[in-house]
Amino acid sequence: MREFQSFGAFGRHLMATAAIGEEVTHHIAEKSAEIIKKDAQARIGEYQGYTGPFNSWAPLAEATVADRVAQGFTPDDPLLRTGELRESIEAVAKGGEAVVGSTSDIALYQELGTDKIPPRPFLGPAIYDSKLSIGELAAKTIVAWVSGMGWKRPSQLIKLP
Repeated sequence: MREFQSFGAFGRHLMATAAIGEEVTHHIAEKSAEIIKKDAQARIGEYQGYTGPFNSWAPLAEATVADRVAQGFTPDDPLLRTGELRESIEAVAKGGEAVVGSTSDIALYQELGTDKIPPRPFLGPAIYDSKLSIGELAAKTIVAWVSGMGWKRPSQLIKLP
């Protein structure tokens, strides 16, 4: 951690810190979006239990299992056939904001359900379950930034209790 010899030196440090504030918030948004994206991708093909406001996934219907097998896919890996759905998940950050999602209609149908299939959300739960990791990332980054340390890789510098 930096030490300052005068209030003037501390003031200059604060001015320099403020000058890169937008870069730091973009970094936090970008890294947070990547955490959520990886979590959401990992959920594809694995039954999900209850988390936060999201219910557990229902088992695949017998007709779905039969269709999967007939097409040469494994019988019981929900939402996973070709990997296209998993690969459709994107993370984009602009400034201090980020979006994680998919342009696939299948993602929308699975996330919310339809009149024929129960919801099997993977994006919402990924966001919900990533809160602690994102909070830790943000805290470490901000502490490192304000302290004048290497804020781009704060996990290597700062250990939270």
